[in-house]
Amino acid sequence: MENQEELVKVLIAEDSVTTRKKLEDLLEQWGYSPVSVTDGSEALRILESDEAPNIAVIDWIMPGIEGIEVCRQIRQKKRSSPLYFIILTAKVKNEEIIEGLEAGADDYMVKPFEQGELRARIRAGQRVVELQMELSSRIKELQDAQSHIRQLQGIIP
Repeated sequence: MENQEELVKVLIAEDSVTTRKKLEDLLEQWGYSPVSVTDGSEALRILESDEAPNIAVIDWIMPGIEGIEVCRQIRQKKRSSPLYFIILTAKVKNEEIIEGLEAGADDYMVKPFEQGELRARIRAGQRVVELQMELSSRIKELQDAQSHIRQLQGIIP
């Protein structure tokens, strides 16, 4: 299949083998390309790379750096492409949900998760990422056009 569109990569950062395997299987069934890690430090390394996925499903409680801290650190840095964060956790208190969202997560799901809901949230994340990329592209086009107009204005007396 030469003209097949490249699969959207989704980072899974989950230390539970059972949950990680379930997420990998579901993402593959839904047409995504999962990239899996077992700790926050590895998730941070991947999200800082040039080939980072644009969607991340990250467990809050993990070895190394916690998922919420990965989220905070990535949000403080300038990325060349958008990133949609989904925190997936057993934490259910309102103040924990607020903390997760204020740390920079775009969405928050509680374990055990319902498959249909997760799929819908990942699709929503994909739409948001695509819109952000389209907006960025349009802004670049406008900046290029503005630069071209300035050049022409310099030529015309």
